[in-house]
Amino acid sequence: MLIDFGREICGDLNEAGAREWLVTNGIGSYASGTIAGMVTRGYHGLLVAALKPPLQRTLLLTKIDETAQYDSRVYPLFTNRWANSTVDPQGYQHIDRFYLEGTIPVWNFACGDALLEKRVWMQPQANTTYVSYHLQRATKPLTLSIKALVNYRDYHSRTKANTWQMQIDAIEHGVKVTAFAGAVPFHLLADKGEVSAASEWNNGFELAAEKERGLDDLDDNLHAATFQVTLQPGDTLTFVASTEKNPDLNGTAMLELRRNYEQKILSNWQPTPIDTPEWVNHLVLAADQFIVNRPMPDNPDGKTIIAGYHWFADWGRDTMISLPGLTLTTGRKEIARSIVRTFAKYVSRGMLPNRFPDDGTHPADTEYNTVDATLWYFEAIRAYYASTGDKDSLSELFPILAEIIDNHRQGTRYNIKLDANDGLIYAGEKGVQLTWMDAKVGDWVVTPRIGKPIEINALWYNALRTMSKFAQQLGKPYQDYDTSAQQTLKGFGRFWNNATGYCYDVLDGPEGNDSSLRPNQIFAVSLPESPLTSEQQRSVVEICNRTLLTPYGLRSLSPDNPQYQGHYSGDQKHRDGAYHQGTVWGWLIGPFVLAHLRVFNNPAQAREFLEPMGHHLLVAGLGTISEIFDGDAPMQPKGCIAQAWSVAEVLRAYIATASS
Repeated sequence: MLIDFGREICGDLNEAGAREWLVTNGIGSYASGTIAGMVTRGYHGLLVAALKPPLQRTLLLTKIDETAQYDSRVYPLFTNRWANSTVDPQGYQHIDRFYLEGTIPVWNFACGDALLEKRVWMQPQANTTYVSYHLQRATKPLTLSIKALVNYRDYHSRTKANTWQMQIDAIEHGVKVTAFAGAVPFHLLADKGEVSAASEWNNGFELAAEKERGLDDLDDNLHAATFQVTLQPGDTLTFVASTEKNPDLNGTAMLELRRNYEQKILSNWQPTPIDTPEWVNHLVLAADQFIVNRPMPDNPDGKTIIAGYHWFADWGRDTMISLPGLTLTTGRKEIARSIVRTFAKYVSRGMLPNRFPDDGTHPADTEYNTVDATLWYFEAIRAYYASTGDKDSLSELFPILAEIIDNHRQGTRYNIKLDANDGLIYAGEKGVQLTWMDAKVGDWVVTPRIGKPIEINALWYNALRTMSKFAQQLGKPYQDYDTSAQQTLKGFGRFWNNATGYCYDVLDGPEGNDSSLRPNQIFAVSLPESPLTSEQQRSVVEICNRTLLTPYGLRSLSPDNPQYQGHYSGDQKHRDGAYHQGTVWGWLIGPFVLAHLRVFNNPAQAREFLEPMGHHLLVAGLGTISEIFDGDAPMQPKGCIAQAWSVAEVLRAYIATASS
């Protein structure tokens, strides 16, 4: 078993409080917390429900505080940190073992000679969380009391209770909670035992992770009900939190449903020619956590990709980059098809949206502030077609792709346009961030990269070559795309900086050409169509290896640059200021490995660069891969605990090295 800890981790609050688990339901909802059972983020909760899938995520059930009475002793099994930083009680001290069963977190609590097992999972496609308790070992009955703490707020927000009164109604097996008039009611239920309604605010939960990030670190939660049951040895209690009117209380059946769901995901996973490590297999389950529904009037089965947990929605750029690794490498080609068709509906003026509003509405014109999402769309469709040969879908999408090319030639939003003189794409205007290096604090764009960014033009060249091949497959004129590609190839030579032996990051910017050593040039090697010579490709890989590579990805800026920042910490201004100025990005390990494989043709050596990620699955977000890491040792994980493109690119790179 990959994720499996004893008291050496569970009994240490610093260790148990820093390791986080995550379960999801496929419609944008999730449950997440720490091994210790202590909430450290405003995003933690046992039911964070997407009320307008995949967005409008709302914290409903924050946590449940359990107390066991056994053999005349009382055992608090929960842990809380309060506004004065006091930790009381310290229930983590009773955790004998924690492990992941698939994605399902499992705790073993030791109470004298009794062992109480706890599991948490979500029902696929439903806003329903299950928590089961099984008295695995005991010589006497054990009485379990469960205190349910609820909320009703946007998952980005905090609650200050004041005089807020929720309506709590007794129903069969539990209570119904209605936060206010017009709120979606939700239910707290148990399959046995007694329940008593309550209405008492517990104020001042301290959120340590938010405090570290310079954000509001206090939250209030309402004690809505207490459930109590006496368990005999071998008995099981099922607790349910749900927005559904009649959730199934058969915990055994619903656990089996969840297990079967995960087994089906693993069965789609194609074996590779080499023995696949357990950590890679586990990433296949992690990949599923990002794939969610985005229903549309003409396509109720539409799919999209959540960029990261806990706080990201579905972003156009992240979705297109992540699609091959999350869907194609895991044998879920029908989902890839659904995603590219879903996003086709949102193409506007030759652009995909950067992000979707959290309230679930159609993206406004200002949400199309990305120059690369649309170009990654070509690569996602290329990968899909290469994997499936689905000519019907290609024929359906081709006119949209042709329209995108035409819009870029003519010019579209944010001064995105083709320079007819050199065949390169120019993008950007003051106050706007368009590339993936998109941090902005107020009016300060940290890395504006106005001009001709290298990865944008590598993607443009790749898109033109891809369109030529698509046109030939469909029997359409293709020569125009070849001619444009040749012009871009010639113009791309301007990126090579003979003085440094690697590429400029941006050409023709307001202050001229930017020679900063950044990882963006790696895409000019890793994409299927490379505009660099073989010698240039080798030089790029070697300089990235020597200067930017870390065990967990590439630094976003060379440590030799005066602007380099090796630690991502502090309030939002400090964090965003370091976001692309040295911070390591996990997803970049994928393009680096693919580039290394192309240049050196040594699959075993290229695959070795991925091995540290196997160790990373044991820290931060358990069983998944973080968004970012400090640039300086020991390269602590930061940002989202689970990032779609981090997982996707590791899987994609692994398959490439295993299949070579």
